[in-house]
Amino acid sequence: MDEKARALMAAKSAAGFQAADMVEDGMVIGLGTGSTVYYMIERLSARVREGLHVTGVPTSFQTAMRAREYAIPLTTLDDHPIIDMAIDGADEVDPHLNLIKGRGAAMTREKCVAAAAFQFIVVVDEAKVVSRFAAPVPVEILPFAVTPVVAQLRGLGCRPVIREGVKKDGPVITDNGNFIVDCTFPSIADPAGLEKAMAEIPGVVESGLFCGYANKITVIVGNEKGIKKITSADIVP
Repeated sequence: MDEKARALMAAKSAAGFQAADMVEDGMVIGLGTGSTVYYMIERLSARVREGLHVTGVPTSFQTAMRAREYAIPLTTLDDHPIIDMAIDGADEVDPHLNLIKGRGAAMTREKCVAAAAFQFIVVVDEAKVVSRFAAPVPVEILPFAVTPVVAQLRGLGCRPVIREGVKKDGPVITDNGNFIVDCTFPSIADPAGLEKAMAEIPGVVESGLFCGYANKITVIVGNEKGIKKITSADIVP
């Protein structure tokens, strides 16, 4: 493993471990999807073995499999429509604590879980904290409406590309049975407005823009030396 990869692993584990240590006994927590969250699950599992009582709501089949492997009890939003905390990663975090998520194609369930939580803990390495969004915005769409949806997304000013699978021919299929379109914009001046515009397109299930959660977000930024936290109190008007 080269030095850069080692530093990234240290950053992700520092952020994930810190998030796991914020979980309190008896909490119901949302378990996000992604590599940084898996470090959190590893640490949370150790705390469960030490006697912590916690129940998780997984945001993907992959996370559910990982949580079971680590003996973390699971539940659903049907049984717990309001949860104490959601812990998840992000592709990018801007200065207003807006997020782009969806590299793991799980953003629809992740948004449901984040909306249900009192606290939203976002774990990232420092490269994910940006001054302005530049990452593609993933959009989950119904296969039935792929052609008109892609045309309308293009009309919003992006270059939409249907995400294709690795070691699989054809489109990525989400846990909900839908397609993912990755939308690359020259710039995103109004993330909240874009999120709303995408949501209004018939056939769009959900986008990877997470705006309007700043009042309950704590971003834990990891690097090889440790972590720092960013909350709404740190937002510059």
